[in-house]
Amino acid sequence: MAAGLLATPAAAASGSTTQAGKVASSSSATPRPAVSVSKTKASPSSSDECPTRVTFSSRIKVKAYGGKTTVAYRWLRGNGSKSAVKTVVLKGKGVKYVTAKESSTFKGGDLKGWQALQVLAPRKVTSAKGYFKVSCGDDEWDGDKEVVNTGTVGAQAWVDERNCEATLIGRITTSGTRWVRYQWVVNGRVVDRDAVRVYGSRKVYHVIRPHESLRGWAVLQILSPGDASSNRAYFKIWCRDSSPNVSASVDAPSNYEGDCPVTRTFTGTISASHGRGEVKYRWIRDGVAGSWQSVYFDGRGYGYQSRSVSDSWSASASGTSRRSIEIYGGPTSGTVEGKVTCKAAPPASKAWIQTESTSVKQVEAGCPTGSVTGTGSVYATGPIKLTVTWSLNGSVVKSEDLEFTSAGTKSVSFTSASDGLKGGNARFGIVGGGSTTLDYEAVCAKPAETPKA
Repeated sequence: MAAGLLATPAAAASGSTTQAGKVASSSSATPRPAVSVSKTKASPSSSDECPTRVTFSSRIKVKAYGGKTTVAYRWLRGNGSKSAVKTVVLKGKGVKYVTAKESSTFKGGDLKGWQALQVLAPRKVTSAKGYFKVSCGDDEWDGDKEVVNTGTVGAQAWVDERNCEATLIGRITTSGTRWVRYQWVVNGRVVDRDAVRVYGSRKVYHVIRPHESLRGWAVLQILSPGDASSNRAYFKIWCRDSSPNVSASVDAPSNYEGDCPVTRTFTGTISASHGRGEVKYRWIRDGVAGSWQSVYFDGRGYGYQSRSVSDSWSASASGTSRRSIEIYGGPTSGTVEGKVTCKAAPPASKAWIQTESTSVKQVEAGCPTGSVTGTGSVYATGPIKLTVTWSLNGSVVKSEDLEFTSAGTKSVSFTSASDGLKGGNARFGIVGGGSTTLDYEAVCAKPAETPKA
């Protein structure tokens, strides 16, 4: 049925004039259905367990205008193969949906690929690709009803040398169609690893860009199935200018506002395009060059390497500071600026005696004994610690520590026995600060004097 569907256009072209007229009349009377297809979904899209069954699904949307509508489709695969064409007949008009599915079982290997659904009729449209990845050891796949786990695999390698780069070219040969896992080894180090579907023979590539002159050898190794290796392909890469490109950049600390003194840190990055060795640099601080310092690059791997450096700025007052980095015998980075705004320190708290709230008096306590009492008040403008004392006729009768956490008033009182026949004075004071003195009077009458005989 699928073969007949694909042959229909050719048959129409070679048919009779009457038949062609009928077809033309029918197409003009009934519009062609509109067709769209959703993105192919792979489920699961990634797996590290085997065997794994991956199901690919997509949905075809058809807007039919009546009668019978034949939908033909097939699956396209990342390895270049295609499934058989399948057809579905839709009846009636309106929006219709067809869900297409296909499954493949992966029994092992590190594989990655994609599938997409291609609609052939009533209009040709292809879905977005659905990607999948399987990572679980040796390769065995029974997609397309095929299992490949035996046979021979071979490898060859050669080098295409150019200015400051070389392309490694390998050819993998197999006795049949199979997935092959391979890796490139350059001077004893693995530089690339991948898996490809091989149909008898296939080339694979890897480009070396060392940024400096380099010589050595490369080998293409087959990881599975089997463990074949190619011949050693020797190469010599010549770079016109093998000296590395060295550059520097600086980042400023964020602007600061707060208490001072404070320390702020500038950070710098020194980069080298390739190579191994020491790079000298120095900080330029507000236009003044510092002493030379150095960082070391070990030359491991390809591409740029970078090292981080830092420089501190201690600020005791509001202001700005600028930094840049100069490379010895090379460029100087751009200049960046840091800013510090110091907040003014709050004024020191003060305290004083409130004389209008301070009082002293003597009362009878069984004459000739009396009792002196006093109350004193202290006001503070903010947080402060202090000591106050009460003294009676020059002798301290009470001492107390006061702590203010904010502006306010605190009171201190005392009571002391006294000679009710006599008056005196009491002093209320802040240790190391002000004081006030108040007098009090006698409260007991003196006894009458006995007349002399």
